[in-house]
Amino acid sequence: MEHDAERELLGIHHVTAIAGDPQENVDFYAGVLGMRLVKRSVNQDDPATYHLFYADAVGTPGTDLTFFPWAGGRRGRRGAGQTVSVGLGIPAAAIPYWQRRLEVAGIPYGASTKRFDEEVLAFNDPHGLSLELVAAPGIKHRPWVAWEEGPVPPQFAIRGIHSVMVAEVRADRTGAFLGGTLGFRFVAEADGRRRFAIGPGGSGAILDLVATPHEPQGLVAVGTVHHVAWRTPDAGQQRRWWDDLGARGVGVSPIIDRFWFSSIYFQEPGGALFEIATDGPGFTVDEGRDTLGTQLILPPWLEPMRPQIERGLPPLRLPAPARAP
Repeated sequence: MEHDAERELLGIHHVTAIAGDPQENVDFYAGVLGMRLVKRSVNQDDPATYHLFYADAVGTPGTDLTFFPWAGGRRGRRGAGQTVSVGLGIPAAAIPYWQRRLEVAGIPYGASTKRFDEEVLAFNDPHGLSLELVAAPGIKHRPWVAWEEGPVPPQFAIRGIHSVMVAEVRADRTGAFLGGTLGFRFVAEADGRRRFAIGPGGSGAILDLVATPHEPQGLVAVGTVHHVAWRTPDAGQQRRWWDDLGARGVGVSPIIDRFWFSSIYFQEPGGALFEIATDGPGFTVDEGRDTLGTQLILPPWLEPMRPQIERGLPPLRLPAPARAP
């Protein structure tokens, strides 16, 4: 698809995964990884479940890693037709800091490796989600607001979602869909990994595609990615995406108001779930910047259900900021 300024994607908006115990999730992402819990809400399709959003200081689009925590839920299985790993961008010199921090927290990690022009540190979160810390050139130029009060010094802090990796039995079909329907550009290939970029490219706008013809289909449950959302600037462009996807025969959801953004959902040919989400209005539309993530926030249409929702959710405590190591 040729570039269309009236219908464009700017990069990753957020990634949503499924976790286990919600307090363990908070302790790891806000405590160990030092991301800010910017919105404490519920799954709007299942209000008995939290929806927790971790990001930079204000929830800048592209910095959000979000979770539906299902305590006691069955474990998922990474496999074909699935987003199988999430890369988190960090500054180029931050790998040694993160090695020490993960060691202190008791989180196993692999040896750092080189990929394209990046240095990568791979590990799993406590519920099995595959994560990578990716030190890449140019990361300091991406939109990001430091959380000065957070447990990780800003010079080492996670800058947002760097990339996602998608595994497919038929990677050629997904590659054709990325380029022909969504407007991605093929930019590089190494070690069986084909790299695609969208919008301006660089950190926050990368999808890596790998062929796994002999792997079973992935099972989306605890420890796996639920969906990847791509950024579009506004509701007008989102509507044009909705029209275009439908005209191409792609099964696409209605436009759904999520209050902090609006969303459409569809599957790429291999089965991975994608979303196109608007950049605004953002997380400060209903909560002050200083108090983000400290209270349960519901969209207006769920407010009448607040008493029963609150009774059904376990309490959460935010970890006390600790700058060492």
